[in-house]
Amino acid sequence: MIKDKETIKNIMAIIIIIALFIIVSYFTKSYSGIIKEVIILDGILGMLLYVFITVVAVVFAPVSTLPFLALASVLWGGFISAVLSIIGWSIGSAIAFKLARKYGRPLVSKFININKIERFENIVPPKNIFWSIVFLRLALPVDLLSYALGLFTKIPFRVFMYATVLGLTPFAFLFAYAVNLPVSYQVVAGILALIMFSVGIRHTLKSLHQNKAPQDYP
Repeated sequence: MIKDKETIKNIMAIIIIIALFIIVSYFTKSYSGIIKEVIILDGILGMLLYVFITVVAVVFAPVSTLPFLALASVLWGGFISAVLSIIGWSIGSAIAFKLARKYGRPLVSKFININKIERFENIVPPKNIFWSIVFLRLALPVDLLSYALGLFTKIPFRVFMYATVLGLTPFAFLFAYAVNLPVSYQVVAGILALIMFSVGIRHTLKSLHQNKAPQDYP
C-alpha cells in the first residue's frame, strides 16, 4: 500500500510538471518576441546562467527545471536547449554523487532531507546496475537518485555518468523540441513521458523482488 501511495504521488508530481511545461510553452511561444526583447541574457551569459540554475536545482532543491526548458527553447532553439539541460542535469548529478560518496550522510543531510534519501536505499538494484540507472532516471528525481547511488552503491563514477547521460538525454530532446509543437502534440509527448516513467517504476519495483547478487559493471 505504501509503495502504491508513493507511486501515485510520483505520478501526480510528473503530471503537474508536464502541465506546467505545457502552460509555460504556450505563453513563451505566444509572446516569444516580447520575451526575447525583455530577457537581455539570451546569449552565452544566458546559457551559462541556465546551466547554473539547473545545477543548483539538482544539488540543493528537489525541484524540476523542466518548465524552464520551454523558455530556453524559445531563446536558443530545441537542440541547444536540450544540450544545455543535459549538461546542467549531468553536472548537478555528478556533484550530488561525489558529495554523497565522499562525505556521506552528515553532509548530504544539509542539502536534502536524509529520510527521503534513505527511502531509496532498498530500491537501488544490486545487479545490471548500469541499465537499472538508465531506467531509474525515468522514475526518480535526479537529485535524490544521485545522492542515493553515491551513498548506497560502489558503482564507479564513470559508469554512473555514462548511465546518467544516457538516461537523461531522451527527456531533454523530447521536451526541448516539444515546445514548438501544438498543444495536442505536447499532450501526446506528455503521455509518452508518463509511459517512460511507468516503465521505470515497474523496473524499480521488479528489482526489489530480485535476489541480491554482486554488482556488475560494463
